[in-house]
Amino acid sequence: MKNIVLFILALFLVTNSQAQEDRGYKIYQFPPNMIPRIDGETDDWTDFPDEYIVGTDQLWDDSGKYPEPDSSNLDVRVKVAWVKGMNRLYFLYEAYDDYWDFSLPGLHNDIFEIVVDGDLSGGPLIDEQHPNLDLDWGARYFEFHGVHAQNYHIFTPAVGKDWALAWGSQPWIKELPYSNIAYSYDFKPGESGKLIAEFWITPFDYAGHEGTERAVESVLKDDKKIGLTWAIIDYDDVNDAGNKGFWNLSKHHKMYGNSSLGTIFTLMPLESKYQESFKADWSFKIFDKSERLVAFRDESKGEITHWHWDFGDETFSEEQNPLHRYEKPGKYIVVLTIEGPEGTSRMANVWDVAVE
Repeated sequence: MKNIVLFILALFLVTNSQAQEDRGYKIYQFPPNMIPRIDGETDDWTDFPDEYIVGTDQLWDDSGKYPEPDSSNLDVRVKVAWVKGMNRLYFLYEAYDDYWDFSLPGLHNDIFEIVVDGDLSGGPLIDEQHPNLDLDWGARYFEFHGVHAQNYHIFTPAVGKDWALAWGSQPWIKELPYSNIAYSYDFKPGESGKLIAEFWITPFDYAGHEGTERAVESVLKDDKKIGLTWAIIDYDDVNDAGNKGFWNLSKHHKMYGNSSLGTIFTLMPLESKYQESFKADWSFKIFDKSERLVAFRDESKGEITHWHWDFGDETFSEEQNPLHRYEKPGKYIVVLTIEGPEGTSRMANVWDVAVE
């Protein structure tokens, strides 16, 4: 019986994941020496490929309540990037609006709303879309809302209020070290003009109301697909309780509370122009602690004809991925030297390999 339940649950998760739309959206990878500064300027993004930009022409309204997106009223360009080794999504949001509405202290504010689902778990993420509405509100909100996927109402701009409503029971996700933002604009409420919002957020596989101690960041890596979608909420009259536009990147306006209705983005590898074509690199794992047995793995790049390992204990190997036993405990300098048509390359790690 237990296996049947697990199978049904797995099938449900797969179905949810497949429901998200993969339209070929891509997330650009910055090299580690080109991480954008969060200063509201665009100069860090000059190398960002045009084909990665998502604009107004890709927004939808499936509800029939609002007019079609009109670039003379609101025109947006969104750039999304990541950096290997950092579980952050970087955004550059550039928007022209003919009427910026941000004078009130509540939700009546022009908004860039993001939903991120870092592990494509899919399904509802807000309490009002919980599959069991008979549950007590507190159980639905504090144990469910925003836990497996997160929703950010980013105020554009934020004046006299925090930069975002992290819609859920975990407001800590909008604070350092999990996010940061800077704006650039020169208009007043009711005026037209261009706004730049530069920020990053951290997606979480688990983000609970209890705080950061049990939080699990979504691990970002090359070619991984994540759930990511957004909506633009555009108010054009401070005295109007309604809003003039609610346009989605997804084809479903309820994407704000159900990540299965969102879109899929792929984390792209580093472009070849930033990669070294021939470079020695390696990793290791303690295979058997009691025997001081260490497994070494070659992670070098390029065409390689010869490997030479110096284990730091006066022993050597010519294997690509050797398994080595250290006779004595200690801290060792391990060196891998590779040879190939492009020459030689060496990678040494000092005292990383330590055995008892």
